[in-house]
Amino acid sequence: MLPDKDGPNGGGGVQDGPGTEDPSVTLFREYLRLKTVHPEPDYDAAIRFLERIAEELALPLKKVEEHWKHDPFAAVKDEHGNIYGRGSQDMKCVTIQYIEAIRRLKAAGKRFSRTIHLTFVPDEEVGGHKGMETFVKHPEFQKLNIGFALDEGLANPTNAYTVFYGEKNPWWITVRCPGSPGHGSRFVENTAAEKLRRVINSFLEFREKEKTRLNTNECFTLGDVTTVNMTMVKGGVAYNVVPAEMDVSFDLRIPPTVNLQEFEEKIKAWCKEAGEDVTYDFAQKHMDQNFTSTEESDPWWHAFSSTCKAMNMTLKKEIFPAATDSRFIREEGLPAIGFSPMNLTPILLHDHNEYLNEQVFLRGIQVYERLVPALASVPPLSGGE
Repeated sequence: MLPDKDGPNGGGGVQDGPGTEDPSVTLFREYLRLKTVHPEPDYDAAIRFLERIAEELALPLKKVEEHWKHDPFAAVKDEHGNIYGRGSQDMKCVTIQYIEAIRRLKAAGKRFSRTIHLTFVPDEEVGGHKGMETFVKHPEFQKLNIGFALDEGLANPTNAYTVFYGEKNPWWITVRCPGSPGHGSRFVENTAAEKLRRVINSFLEFREKEKTRLNTNECFTLGDVTTVNMTMVKGGVAYNVVPAEMDVSFDLRIPPTVNLQEFEEKIKAWCKEAGEDVTYDFAQKHMDQNFTSTEESDPWWHAFSSTCKAMNMTLKKEIFPAATDSRFIREEGLPAIGFSPMNLTPILLHDHNEYLNEQVFLRGIQVYERLVPALASVPPLSGGE
């Protein structure tokens, strides 16, 4: 008799000896061993399996893939030296460039009058609440006695390098619209949806005005206007039930040149115009409007700009269009510059096929190898920084 597959040994089954199993069964069993189930399917293994079979049978094979040319975590380098990967621009590149610049400076036996600290903190992409926002309030941060900070910037498609001396305030806001519930077959008065429509119209009409300002002023960059994007809508329980409340959320990025108190009054007016009892609350509301000086009389900026000039680098000064950890540094009254040495590179952070050319990457190490010593050699200032 054959043993039961769930017998004393915990499930062995019948195993054919070498060469006794039909090759088709062997192939079938091999394919079954590939873990292609969600939530973490190993599609790469399945593709390798099918590629092997296609080669064995001399069959043409074509992979149709969307968005990414390569696995975003394979760090593929193509024939042009472009290195593809999530984080290649934002901002694993800068991390390694910092480290390699420090490695070279230490190998050369360099020492400076100021201490250089490398900080690696989490959570930046989701607001920084458990990262830099908390760290700047920590006693360990105070002990560092920071005088100046470098943080991330953006790529620049031209020969210039973009430098960010301030940034927008992110406001993540949800507007809540209550209304009269009822049956979907009736003309219910004072509905949440009617109020929601008015709110959406007000926000998006303002969005169009800001978009027009950007497109009609050659001097403006994205950092000079307020961006507004509707990101979430919630409400309703069934097709035939008029909901008692509907909510809409917006992501706003407000330049430091805007009067924030007046801007919030504008939001209040939109809610009031939308109807009775319309309210709003913030998931994130930053109010810092500090700039970092880019005057040549400022010792930090002078050290930064003169070093770049000595390397024949063209700098383009801008307000950062989104938000980085620099805002928490500036809120503490400390100067911070956002800078990633990536020129001749399309801006692809968070985009498909994010890449950085290896020569641009290596040039960035050389840039930091000159910048870090210049900044670490700024003499003590009157405030003790």
